[in-house]
Amino acid sequence: MLQLTCPWCGPRDETEFHHGGQAHVARPADPAALDDREWAAYLFFRDNPAGPFAERWVHSLGCRRWFHAVRDTVTYAVLATYRPDEPRPGVAAAARPEGESR
Repeated sequence: MLQLTCPWCGPRDETEFHHGGQAHVARPADPAALDDREWAAYLFFRDNPAGPFAERWVHSLGCRRWFHAVRDTVTYAVLATYRPDEPRPGVAAAARPEGESR
């Protein structure tokens, strides 16, 4: 089972949390000025990297606060968690077992 560390409550099982999508997606300054293609890009298109990826999570069965986590999408390892008012920490991809590729 995946373990996440809530910045306020500490380490907990994944079952206490809900995923909220990609972190650090900037809301358009003037949404009314966007055409349909630009609005669709904002709403639906997200990054999908192999490796470290910043995500939003909410501690729904705990403090109910939102926070960010950097998770390696290849190994599923959680590399860091941090509050939304903190900058994204610099993290390297989780080590993979010898001979395993992406």
